[in-house]
Amino acid sequence: MPSQVRAEQPVTAAETVRQLRALATPEGTAALARAGRLLADRTDVVTALSRLRAEFGAEVGGPAWGVARQREKARPAFGADTDRLLFTGDTLEQAGRPELAARRAARLLAGGVADAVDLGCASGTETIALARAGASVVAVDRDPVARELTAHNVAALGLTAQVRDADVVELVAAARDGRVADCTAAVLDPARRAGGRRILDPDGWSPPWSTVTELLDRVPRSVVKVAPGLDHDRVPAGVEAEWVSVGGSIVEALLWGRGLSSTWRRATVVRSGQVHELAVDADPGRAPVAAPRGWLHEPDPAVIRSGLVATVAERLGATLVDGQIAYLTSDAPADSPWVSSYRVTDVLPFSVKRLKALLRERGIGRVVVKKRGSAVEPEALVKQLRGKGEGRAVVVVTRVADVPTVLLCEP
Repeated sequence: MPSQVRAEQPVTAAETVRQLRALATPEGTAALARAGRLLADRTDVVTALSRLRAEFGAEVGGPAWGVARQREKARPAFGADTDRLLFTGDTLEQAGRPELAARRAARLLAGGVADAVDLGCASGTETIALARAGASVVAVDRDPVARELTAHNVAALGLTAQVRDADVVELVAAARDGRVADCTAAVLDPARRAGGRRILDPDGWSPPWSTVTELLDRVPRSVVKVAPGLDHDRVPAGVEAEWVSVGGSIVEALLWGRGLSSTWRRATVVRSGQVHELAVDADPGRAPVAAPRGWLHEPDPAVIRSGLVATVAERLGATLVDGQIAYLTSDAPADSPWVSSYRVTDVLPFSVKRLKALLRERGIGRVVVKKRGSAVEPEALVKQLRGKGEGRAVVVVTRVADVPTVLLCEP
């Protein structure tokens, strides 16, 4: 992900690079291993830092603790590679999931493409995936910390890549004959945060939206990671837009260049290690609306963001409970990766008093509250509905025919 280095940052960046290089030495490796053990033992911060500084000195001990903490956060996503990689807090936040980077690399390089550029390499997740897929890779970033991390992480995994200091905007502007930075394929992940805050306007990303569209125009074999909340109207004609969720949470959105696009919209759901794809060639419109039936289906966020709720509804023989709400209903359960299904036991107008009475009558003392199209705060409602019963239920607060409604469901 490209990084903007402000005028006051060079000293900090230089110091961070020095620390990273120190951690790449045998002494630094030993310090990282020691910090990892202290973390595993749940040693408090003050004690851990004191021990590390006493054993390795302040210039290595302190940074080792910081990187060890980032590794602990990274471990669920990076698995066995984690203890060979270096991260900073910023680059770990920017890093994508390795399994999704591998999926992107496979599609980018399909058909025997031999070279690719990672435009804004951050800590090197995309570069590593491309190199592992067999490409000759160029990694680009203006931030010296990103370049240092990428160079280290690539080498630590026994891979190779050229790491360059270059401006993404200038490289894209100079792209010719479907190539950028002398490469046939390209991946770009614009920086969408500044000062700890998300930048909602794509024109404020780094590089800006104009560079995103220019890359898609000039380099057909390219993919751009964008904000999942991107307005569909921003998607250029002929470019495939894909939304990806993992474990029920949306994690990324992608724009595939015209040389790779094979559909109009795609929703990709990763559940229990299995990848499920739903694609359509044209806008499916809206699903029909009908009263709640025996089953409620909650579409996956990737289905909702990609605008494919109507496609899923048709496949399930389902209808919307309200024209503006992404809850589906049908007479039967759904064995589908695109939805989570709940059997509906009761439908009633929203009233906390009436709902509490019903739960008490059913012996239900614990609930999970879901909401859509309602101002209700789920955590507050859970506390209000907590009772003495042993039973459990799912309480869905929504609108039906624009009327505030509760659907009581089996968990």
